[in-house]
Amino acid sequence: MTPTLPASYSQAALRGIRCRCPRCGEGRLFRKWLKPLDRCALCTLDLTPQRSDDFPAYIAMIVTGHLMAPLIIALSKDFHLGPAAMFAILIPLAVTMMIGMLQPAKGAVIATQWWFGMHGFRKERIPEREAPTSEDTGAP
Repeated sequence: MTPTLPASYSQAALRGIRCRCPRCGEGRLFRKWLKPLDRCALCTLDLTPQRSDDFPAYIAMIVTGHLMAPLIIALSKDFHLGPAAMFAILIPLAVTMMIGMLQPAKGAVIATQWWFGMHGFRKERIPEREAPTSEDTGAP
């Protein structure tokens, strides 16, 4: 199968966020929740060079913190909730957000590494069409 390469970084990152191969966009990226496959089953992209490590967790923490902060402020100002009620609302919500963001964040990190040719990945791009020459256009 000839892979349909993404036209831009954002398209490759979106494929990773969807937990799909950043190269072809069709194959699965993960064999377990956070364990990437060794190769894409469809385009045979070698995924072993990926080194996402802890970065997806940092992304999930930062996004969760920025989304939770306004909620915490609103709950404490507009609703007079006690500490137990605040914890009962916020802790499950924060944990759910963190867990829900980990796999898409890891997919985006792997797609970023692939797109920029980091850690042993090879940069692959759609071949740009060559600019027409004067011979092609018939100009003198």
